[in-house]
Amino acid sequence: MGETVREFRRTAYVLHDPADGTMFAALDDGAVARGCAVVGSLPPLYPEWFGGRSFGEVHGTRFAYVVGEMARGIASTRLVIEAGRAGAIGFFGAGGLTLAKVEGALEEIGRELGADVPWGCNLIHSPSEPDTEAALVELLLRRGVRRVCVSAFMALQPTVVRYAFTGLRRGDDGAVVRPNHVFAKISRPEVARQFLAPVPAELLAALVAQGKLTAEEAALAAGLPVAEDITVEADSGGHTDNRPLPALFPLIQQLALELAREFGYARVPRVGAAGGLGTPAAIAAAFQMGAAYVVTGSVNQSAVEAGLSAEAKELLAQAGLADCTMAPSADMFELGVKVQVLRKGTFFPQRAAKLYELYQAHASLEDIPAAEREKLEKELFRRPLAEVWAGCVEFFQKRDPRELVEAERNPRHRMALVFRWYLGLSSHWPIVGEATRRLDYQIWCGPAIGSFNQWVAGSFLAPPAGRTVAQIALNLMEGAAVVTRAAQLRSYGVPVPASAFEFRPRPLRLA
Repeated sequence: MGETVREFRRTAYVLHDPADGTMFAALDDGAVARGCAVVGSLPPLYPEWFGGRSFGEVHGTRFAYVVGEMARGIASTRLVIEAGRAGAIGFFGAGGLTLAKVEGALEEIGRELGADVPWGCNLIHSPSEPDTEAALVELLLRRGVRRVCVSAFMALQPTVVRYAFTGLRRGDDGAVVRPNHVFAKISRPEVARQFLAPVPAELLAALVAQGKLTAEEAALAAGLPVAEDITVEADSGGHTDNRPLPALFPLIQQLALELAREFGYARVPRVGAAGGLGTPAAIAAAFQMGAAYVVTGSVNQSAVEAGLSAEAKELLAQAGLADCTMAPSADMFELGVKVQVLRKGTFFPQRAAKLYELYQAHASLEDIPAAEREKLEKELFRRPLAEVWAGCVEFFQKRDPRELVEAERNPRHRMALVFRWYLGLSSHWPIVGEATRRLDYQIWCGPAIGSFNQWVAGSFLAPPAGRTVAQIALNLMEGAAVVTRAAQLRSYGVPVPASAFEFRPRPLRLA
């Protein structure tokens, strides 16, 4: 059994001691009997009160807390289910999985959580595989998934618009009813604007012409933002621009307010915060900036329910603040896009960087010096390049034959596909715990994991076996309430010791 009642859940009194003229804070007024006077009080504070009111009203959550999607099923069905049972929203990590696996996961989550507990699935932009992206949207609509987190989009796509506005209608009171909710994860104001503004008329018209939206849905969509939940992603794991949250968040929050006024929205879009949130103080700071909700990611990868191997979770649990770095991504390799990954305990960042260096310097595999090719075959691929290419052919014949057509036409594209073979498998090996490839593990994470590890050191949350997604969430939110209460007292001029801002992890349970 865990604790449920914390000090911040009681009224705090500000007392004055006439003996020495000092003020101090107490959790009861018993000191009045000793001659102290009550000069003020603060009401109880509950973690459920954090965030925007409309977040809970629209999504039906107890906490304004989201367990973010992590691709390849790392944000697993178990992770999503347990997050929902803890009063949060979990997003399944569909990126990189086959449609059959995604459909099976959606069925399991829906069966376990039922219709009343909110949850969602991610839709990661796939510029090299547009048909896969479109097919996933078809699946999400067919399965009735009501929340989708879209990420890595640099421009608004018809797939997102279709999902956002399918089923749009007017309710009995005349208000527009949105059955589908888009959580847009962004890190740039110019991208945020595309999700916060109404869709261009020509895009809506094209979707109507294709039979993807009805004329009524398009007419109602013309006065709405694409997303009413905008997640400001700061320095996070995976795809990131490494922006500091205090610099980026206020810009997007102001943009949401300005566009709501400009277009006359009935409700200002909610702006949430993500990236770098690994301690109670960080969570409290995000809410104090005005975040409607918070999203955690890196810290959940080491959770019991996460779809990573025990070996990978142990590496994450040992990471420090500076143990992350940027490395070339598999899905946008040719564009030079990078993702943030774990550096400690793996050679993946250096090896991935070497592949991109070779890609930039040479026109084909044959153009690479023989000594370099031999080194690649021995250290990275551990097999002849011809064998790697044969594997690529087998994969893309099923996945997207157009890639093979382009590779025949363009030797440089063939080289990119071979290099992407390593980059893609490197994120699979830590999931299955491939012991022979431990030094090639690609583990997406940001600096939040380092701060989290330092905070939980010596507590029951230190070993991965104790890190359930519910305990991580409850301790972060409870701790944020403690930090916020101490800050409130200090802002009223009450002497507050530094220890008042400390919250140590402890087993907690929902009342």
